[in-house]
Amino acid sequence: MGTMRPLKVRNHFHQAKWDEELIFELHKPGEVGVAVAPVEKGITEKVKGVAALPPSMVRTKAPGLPEVGQMRVLKHFLRLSQQTLGADFTVDIGQGTCTMKYSPKINDVLASSPKMARLHPLQDGRTVQGLLQVMHELDLYLREISGMDAFSMQPASGSAAILGMVSMIQAYHASRGEAETRDEIITTIFSHPSDAAAAAVKGYKVITLMQGEDGLPTVEDLKKVVGPRTAGLLITNPEDTGIFNPQIREFTRLVHEAGGLCGYDQANLNGIMAITRAREAGFDMCFFNLHKTFSTPHGCGGPAGGALGVVQHLRDFLPRPLVVKENGVYRLDSDLKHSIGKLRAFCGTAQVQLRAYTWIRALGAEGLKEAAEIAVLNNNYLLKKITRIKGASAPYAVGRRRIEQVRYSWEQLHRDTGVTTEEIAVRMADFGMHLWSSHHPFIVPQPFTIEPTESYSREELDEYVGVLEQISKEAYTEPETVKTAPHRSVCHHIHHDDFDDPRRWAITWRLYQRKHSARP
Repeated sequence: MGTMRPLKVRNHFHQAKWDEELIFELHKPGEVGVAVAPVEKGITEKVKGVAALPPSMVRTKAPGLPEVGQMRVLKHFLRLSQQTLGADFTVDIGQGTCTMKYSPKINDVLASSPKMARLHPLQDGRTVQGLLQVMHELDLYLREISGMDAFSMQPASGSAAILGMVSMIQAYHASRGEAETRDEIITTIFSHPSDAAAAAVKGYKVITLMQGEDGLPTVEDLKKVVGPRTAGLLITNPEDTGIFNPQIREFTRLVHEAGGLCGYDQANLNGIMAITRAREAGFDMCFFNLHKTFSTPHGCGGPAGGALGVVQHLRDFLPRPLVVKENGVYRLDSDLKHSIGKLRAFCGTAQVQLRAYTWIRALGAEGLKEAAEIAVLNNNYLLKKITRIKGASAPYAVGRRRIEQVRYSWEQLHRDTGVTTEEIAVRMADFGMHLWSSHHPFIVPQPFTIEPTESYSREELDEYVGVLEQISKEAYTEPETVKTAPHRSVCHHIHHDDFDDPRRWAITWRLYQRKHSARP
């Protein structure tokens, strides 16, 4: 056996921290960022400007926007940028099930090119044949990856795609006269919360199957709840524990026998991409997160794309329009008899689709499979390392390998030291890294979820484990260091009372001013 390599820990990291005001607080009357030249007289006479607008559309006063000089704006946003961390700065594997991975910069260049930026969604289809070709061929690639027969790229996110799946389930049963009687959706506790939430939004009774000792729901539990009131099954596999359900084909068979449809939440595709497919598992529909698995950076709620696919007999239920190719020409097809309508405007986020298209084209079939295999290898390497750290564990399926992520627990460390997973997460920021406590309620006590993806090297994974080891040692020897963190980061402790009290919420500047001035 060779000697163990020392783990590198960035003890000397110290993040910039600016006492930066809001952009509205930087307002100085009369300051401007750009001096706009006066409009030529001939243009004014031709266009007539504001005079051409109906009176109801003319403002009575200017909008309350901040007046800020260009140099001040530059400093403001550069300072804010120094107070962030992300995949381009650090080993960003602590966001758990969100699949943070490296996005090739060439894809960003293509997505922001003038050829893309100057397009308009209302252009005549004959003038955007290239983009329609990208959308159509991306559809074909995703069909190969999933086994589905048609895809809509319209959903704005994975959650929107889940809402789309539930809407199609409802529309399908309505077309058969069974919408009133089939009023139950089945899901599992470690499937994504959006599966249950979308079903509830559409008025379904949600039946949640709990985990057994191996972390998975059982076929016997499913048999107890499936029946004539079952509209469908929404399930994530592998679930957010990283455990793959080997009985998934039996789950879909039982739901189909009861007359329900099966929707596959494939937000955790990254470890099974080009290895297993939704069709062979018996699913009627599935979705992919283009912003997680297929190159677009995941963050801040966007940009995003939830590619929603179905088998042939459900094609007419998809959101419209779809991109089709006829006689060598691409066009938008809105002739879908049972379509659930729009989930968002137009055909989805074109830039996200272009990134996904180029990522798939660059890797090819073998490259996609290799990416999944490396993601699984990285994950199980970390599983071995992290479960050796004092106070850390990986509940359920003990001794078994996982797929692309693991829901770990600091339960023993918390019992021994009183340090919580939230406090460890804040302390991680002192090393320029991130850890997500993940998913209330704490079905796994004191949880943290890590998903290394295929993007990170062994050296980077060792660096991340080294930080976890150091914080564990601190928790056992000097817990106040962890409890009083951060010490070298811009992060701060969040006052949860503000989140729990709607009277304190302020999502606009005017609302902030009104509520702030009313405080004692």
